[in-house]
Amino acid sequence: MSSVAPVRSSDDGSGPARRAGRAVGRALHFPARGIRRATHAHGAGESGLGRLIELHAINGAGDMLITVALASTVFFSVPTDEARGRVALYLGITMAPFTVLAPVIGPLLDRLPHGRRASMAAAMLARALLALMMSGAVATGGIQLYPAALGVLVASKSYGVVRSAVVPRLLPPKFSLVKANSRVTLAGLLATGAAAPLGAALHMLGPPWPLYGACVIFVWGTFAAFTLPHKVDEAKGERRARLSTHEAHSKRPGLRTVSRSVLCGLLANASMRALSGFLIFFLAFLLREHPLAGQSAAVSLGIVGVSAGVGNACGTAVGSWLRARAPEVIIAAVLCLTLGVAVLAAVFFSGLFMAVLGATAGFCQALAKLSLDAMIQRDVPESVRTSAFARSETLLQVAWVMGGAIGIVLPLNGVLGMSVAAAIVALGTTMALRGVLSTPHHHPGTSRPRVA
Repeated sequence: MSSVAPVRSSDDGSGPARRAGRAVGRALHFPARGIRRATHAHGAGESGLGRLIELHAINGAGDMLITVALASTVFFSVPTDEARGRVALYLGITMAPFTVLAPVIGPLLDRLPHGRRASMAAAMLARALLALMMSGAVATGGIQLYPAALGVLVASKSYGVVRSAVVPRLLPPKFSLVKANSRVTLAGLLATGAAAPLGAALHMLGPPWPLYGACVIFVWGTFAAFTLPHKVDEAKGERRARLSTHEAHSKRPGLRTVSRSVLCGLLANASMRALSGFLIFFLAFLLREHPLAGQSAAVSLGIVGVSAGVGNACGTAVGSWLRARAPEVIIAAVLCLTLGVAVLAAVFFSGLFMAVLGATAGFCQALAKLSLDAMIQRDVPESVRTSAFARSETLLQVAWVMGGAIGIVLPLNGVLGMSVAAAIVALGTTMALRGVLSTPHHHPGTSRPRVA
């Protein structure tokens, strides 16, 4: 009996299955290791920034799956006129209350500085549960879908506000805030782009499936939030900032007393965020009725959406490369560029100019936001800097909601829409130019805070 060779597992079929499993594991291991190496490079792993980058990627993927599920129900599944009514209902039930709630989010989260990890985990878990709730109503588009969508929106924006406040606490040595935000934003964009086809594939299985996928992703994010370093919850020496104050001698510094150029930069960024919300809603309906030449409505929307996404990613990359050495000038330059393209789109309205405006708006919005981050880092005292990021992000979210509301109520006239877009950017351009003019001129030999 001892001379009998041992029976190999491959003889009963378990060997090939086991080898296939190992092959799949290796196939997934190498990309995962490459992603981990990229997110943890240049000290980001040691500081904890790498884990925040990965958490933001999870957040972006989950939000995209919910967006796919809602779009298929509220927008794509019905004729344009009925879709406008459904989206208007969506805005009325979700966006309007959010406009009221958004200014409260920042101050409320300011009072929870020792629970930022728990706040981010709660935002993830809330969206996981709400995704399950919506899965039963997404096929019919029932009214119960909209309150749940409001909860998802509030949780998503709450996460965004806390994330903005957390980034400054996780900077590696000799790592700029602009570069850190660039990495975080780029990770979110890449994850969103990867989740879009996944959401479309899940939708082919049935309307609830993208929401099931979102639930799984957000549960993952709930646990990932607690892997952030404990210093995220530390608030030693922090104070709450106000967006403005009329008392120049106030002991509670606000953005206006610290730097007028920061306030102008914030308002300029608000116009860019309003433009983003406007273009999303207005072009979505316009291209359904008047798609690009020779293309279907879905392809037309895809072309403009991809253009905006590529522009945003390029703007993020360029912002990290420029390092925002002159943030006021960069904000003014990108808004002037966006204004010029918007005016051209209104005068020579065509599908090409709509795609170009989408790409330009994405590119310039990313650069403007990174420059605003650099200005806050430079001009706002460290004791209130975290709070300032939270307040500014809340204002930008409200601006996006207002722009989206304009886009849904405006008649579907391309020239009129592009004219309104130009007017929105013109308001921001005015504030950006005021910010440049209000920036103190420094003579050679005088010191100026380093923006890096």
